[in-house]
Amino acid sequence: MRTRIGILGLGGVGGYFGGLLAKAYLDSDTIEIIFIARGETQKIIAQNGLKIISDTNEVIVFPNLVSNDPEEIGGLDYLICATKTYDIESSFESIKNCITPDTVIFPLYNGVDATERIQSLFPKTTVLQGCVYIVSMIESPGIIKKIGHYEKLFFGSKTASISKLNQLQSIFEKAAIESYLVENIEETVWEKFIFISALASATSYLNQNIGGILKNPANKSIYISLLNEISAVAAAKELAMPNDIIAQTIVKLEKSPQDATSSMHRDLLAGRNTEVVSLTEYVVKEGLKYGVATPIYQMILEKLMG
Repeated sequence: MRTRIGILGLGGVGGYFGGLLAKAYLDSDTIEIIFIARGETQKIIAQNGLKIISDTNEVIVFPNLVSNDPEEIGGLDYLICATKTYDIESSFESIKNCITPDTVIFPLYNGVDATERIQSLFPKTTVLQGCVYIVSMIESPGIIKKIGHYEKLFFGSKTASISKLNQLQSIFEKAAIESYLVENIEETVWEKFIFISALASATSYLNQNIGGILKNPANKSIYISLLNEISAVAAAKELAMPNDIIAQTIVKLEKSPQDATSSMHRDLLAGRNTEVVSLTEYVVKEGLKYGVATPIYQMILEKLMG
């Protein structure tokens, strides 16, 4: 039987990595890639494929199946999910019958509470932890645009069987995905969270792209204050962050495309729902829980929620 991998959420992250998997395994006898999509996205991908545009080339890929029908999708061995954090619970509603106790769920969200939330929905199912570093977005339904060369995927679990983890790593490697199976995955996820939470909060509050944050001293000061606050929350949670986590995070930002911004900022500009609860409010709440002051996060939250 073929290993069946579902991709839920065909945005910048799910669409890009799902596209690489679909490209690699289209004619495979051992791996089947299923895009879980509905509406216009489903229709366009079924007819024209999923187009991925990068700085250097573009490619059109077709999965083995694109569907939103749980009977057609069937049972899944792996489910990679990358919807928005505010859609986590509702996105599983239509495909819950495709998830068995043997399914391995791999969440790729911007926040840090997704694994816990999904585990509460499927207590008998293995739910991994993971994160990615990539600048990618939906250009239009069925078209994903990736900016820059940076793309790294990290995953791990304290509870999953090592054979399942190794199998997933092998699947990624054969699809030319730069992936890392790491032991201290919670710290790795929080390193990414420190990066994306401060960036999303700063870009959205200041209405600036990455260059606009780094090149303006007042903007950069707000950004660094956010890094200090969220790093203090991580320390209070007794997470083993690098001693120079703030300097490391600033270097990551300096290496990012300067005309890029956060997905939360893009959603805000487009008048869409944003991930402010998972990316900004979560830090304020954890600060209150652990007795850490987060005044800049609080100020930004009040503006973005107002």
